[in-house]
Amino acid sequence: MIFSRKRADGGRHARDQRADVLDSYEAAGPPRGPYDLSEAPDDVQRLDLGSLHIPAVPGVEVRVQADPQGVVQQVVLVHGENALQLGVFAAPRSEGIWDEVREEIRQSLVGDGATVQESQGEYGVELHARVRTPDGPTDLRFVGVDGPRWMVRGVYQGAAATDPAAAGPLATCLDGLVVDRGQEAKPVREPLPLRLPREMAEQAGEGATPGEA
Repeated sequence: MIFSRKRADGGRHARDQRADVLDSYEAAGPPRGPYDLSEAPDDVQRLDLGSLHIPAVPGVEVRVQADPQGVVQQVVLVHGENALQLGVFAAPRSEGIWDEVREEIRQSLVGDGATVQESQGEYGVELHARVRTPDGPTDLRFVGVDGPRWMVRGVYQGAAATDPAAAGPLATCLDGLVVDRGQEAKPVREPLPLRLPREMAEQAGEGATPGEA
């Protein structure tokens, strides 16, 4: 099933520079998100998807794909012609994994014939790729953020893939994202569990027919 919901009300956190994400968490807390649940501002309305809490930002549509049990398999934020796909994964407490993951993504893209280059972005090194699709070449921008025992991966599509300034409200969502890692031990890189909020699950169930979600 695909469930879409537009959110209202939101804000943007200050875009301060941070040299090292993990060190910033150990110090006074992150200057902006994605935040760990323990560091997140509590004055923001968010959509609770379990491991990810997505801030309510005007004009941003949250598209969630889930199985019949309500387990979320994909989260995509949409604003106009731009989209941001989100994923969150387990990581070690002592070090980030984005550098390693980024290199594996790069190798995979190159192996598929994509044109790939690295670029310095607000969160550190990003991947910019042009991939071949049935509809023609498509630009993608991969962003990774290492937090305490987690990593968020975002993939921009549309104009935001080549021009970060075009991300607008989608960048606001990423800045205000909150990760609820939980205390359970998990293998490194395992996706953290996502689920539909109760009201969304109930609405999805009401609209489903037998055998469908």
